[in-house]
Amino acid sequence: MHLPPNPRYDYSAIVDRPAYDWPGGARLAVYLGLNVEHFAWGRGGGHMTHNWGNPNDQRNAAWRDYGLRVGFWNILSVLDEAGLGCCHLLNSTVCDHAPRIVEAIAARGEEVIGHGRTNSERQADYHEDDERRLIRETTDTIAAHLGRRPYGWMGPWISESAVTSDLLKEEGYRFTMQWPCDDQPVWLRTRAGPLLSVPYPAEINDSPAILNRGHTAEEFAQFMIDQFDMMLRLSERAPLVCAFALHTFVLGPPFRLRHLERALRHIAAHRDDSRVWFTTPGAIAGHVMSLPQGIVPGS
Repeated sequence: MHLPPNPRYDYSAIVDRPAYDWPGGARLAVYLGLNVEHFAWGRGGGHMTHNWGNPNDQRNAAWRDYGLRVGFWNILSVLDEAGLGCCHLLNSTVCDHAPRIVEAIAARGEEVIGHGRTNSERQADYHEDDERRLIRETTDTIAAHLGRRPYGWMGPWISESAVTSDLLKEEGYRFTMQWPCDDQPVWLRTRAGPLLSVPYPAEINDSPAILNRGHTAEEFAQFMIDQFDMMLRLSERAPLVCAFALHTFVLGPPFRLRHLERALRHIAAHRDDSRVWFTTPGAIAGHVMSLPQGIVPGS
């Protein structure tokens, strides 16, 4: 059977790559990505509770909206207590639906990643012209409300069409977070030139772990701790990116927040560890872009 090759990158074994460091000689780059999402009322897709037969009714809509009304603020509080920041993966419709959240993000000065218009749609469902409009509308809306445009992208549901990476490059994006193929950044091929892929976790992600696979918040907190500890050991051999994906309506409720707090406390205890760089996807991308050609796969 003929299998078409991956058009975006070639195979690369991490053990065969040139060595490099993160700024200050650090070995492990750590970031937390907070998904700040808005869903359509009564139609379209969206997260559901464990009863998969539930329609997108008022109960599920209200449950998801809890994340914007309460969960977002709860998670910020435990981040602040731990002395940690985050980047915000922002649906652009949040700007109009919950402007108070945009005010808070602006006041904190934290990085914003383009996360599409709403998680009630998927990019792969659109023709190329409509997908370009989706990317452009997201970019322009965020820029209008925050005074700065995003340069990183992670689409709703991490959905990607055959031309998504091409469109992102053409619309001025510098990096994407949609290719969970590696623990290091890699360069992707696009028809408009190279686009950097910054690691984003497919598994250390509270939504699929808790809502899809049925893990408890206590288990997920242990996943976070184990991932951090093991990656710190592995980073002795190669520089790595340790990322955590959080959702406001998943870990925001108090009974789960308690376990997130425990994981953050463990990770934050390494704030003065010279091996660890607490950072953002944009800063990771900026550092990688400064490295000589041939260091990073695809360069």
